[in-house]
Amino acid sequence: QVQLVESGGGLVQPGGSLRLSCAASGFTFSSASMNWYRQAPGEEREMVATISNAGGRTNYADYVKGRFTISRDNAKNTVYLQMNSLKPEDTAVYYCRLGFSDYWGQGTQVTVSS
Repeated sequence: QVQLVESGGGLVQPGGSLRLSCAASGFTFSSASMNWYRQAPGEEREMVATISNAGGRTNYADYVKGRFTISRDNAKNTVYLQMNSLKPEDTAVYYCRLGFSDYWGQGTQVTVSS
């Protein structure tokens, strides 16, 4: 069955960096686009970044452009989200999603605070 397991979240000071990972199994990873979403308390879940199956195409939400980078390693069945210049408003639970399917990871908490 499809499994998506995020890791790498934590507490970081404003201006700091984190790298999230999402380990995937149960499907042909190299054939699937992958997405990162986030959900802040009291807010709707929103898409952060997306990457095509081979990694050649990426897209970002305007509020993370230039700060976040999505990448993938198809040999390791893993998608990453490198987050730099973090701001308090980036605080949220971050989820990976298999394309636009109903398969989501359990989420990893990112807290940006001094």
